[in-house]
Amino acid sequence: MMTRADQPNAQASRDGRIAVIAGGGALPVAVVRTLLDRGEKPFVILIAGEVDDEQSFDGAEQAVLAVEDFGQALPLLKKHGVKRLVMSGNVVRRPNLRRVRWNLSTLALLPRVAAGLLRGDDGLLRTIIEIAEANDIAVVGPHEIVPDLLAPEGTLTRATSTSRDRRDLEAASEAALAIGRLDIGQAAIAIGGRAVALEGIEGTDGLLERTAQMRGHGRLAGKKRGVLVKHCKPLQERRADLPAIGPQTVEGAHKAGLAGIAVDAGRSFILDFDKTIARADELGLFVVGMPAKPEDDQ
Repeated sequence: MMTRADQPNAQASRDGRIAVIAGGGALPVAVVRTLLDRGEKPFVILIAGEVDDEQSFDGAEQAVLAVEDFGQALPLLKKHGVKRLVMSGNVVRRPNLRRVRWNLSTLALLPRVAAGLLRGDDGLLRTIIEIAEANDIAVVGPHEIVPDLLAPEGTLTRATSTSRDRRDLEAASEAALAIGRLDIGQAAIAIGGRAVALEGIEGTDGLLERTAQMRGHGRLAGKKRGVLVKHCKPLQERRADLPAIGPQTVEGAHKAGLAGIAVDAGRSFILDFDKTIARADELGLFVVGMPAKPEDDQ
């Protein structure tokens, strides 16, 4: 059984003040707390309506922006002398371009942002990164700040997968990669050797809730077992939106009657690592860090 201590530690190599654009979940909090512990003075832009607890970012200079105000982010970053930028956390709501408040300095970005939105989540993220770097702001991946949260390879829990589970892992893995190539989602669930549910706009928590409802309605063959697999999207921009699981994922998987969870080793986050693994052990679920395969990037 491996622990996060087995994961190599690394430092972000770029210089200059760092900013964090923070969405929901535990990842942005971990990034900001790590930076503060290192003695840095991060500037944090909290996305209104997405951040779970604003007080978690106490100690860092902050600003709050609505999704429709993202056109103001670049001038704000420049004003605060930011040279490095981390984008982390979930953003459930997508901006309505008709409601976005632009200024003269950012209005010229409208065509690029609109094109990015049409290309899906990854296209939008790539567009934002291109705009930031065109303005001399280096984009840093959260994994460069908190590498100890990346999933190590191997089984991380007391429970292990059975041969039947491994059939499900293969089926869910293929399905997750397929929807990843289409920039639809990162996760899939397989039961009985075939994929039965795919992640959509509702995210992983919604996928697990949907699976639990199908179990309850008798729409799934078998009352137990099955697996959740989360994959990094093939050719994904890895400086943002790497897959992540946490205690809530474990709870949702248990309610859905699943036997375990698998994520990409080295390019997926396990948030609240000790708590996540301990809860999985309590509930009898396995958690696995899967080694990357060449086809994962195709």
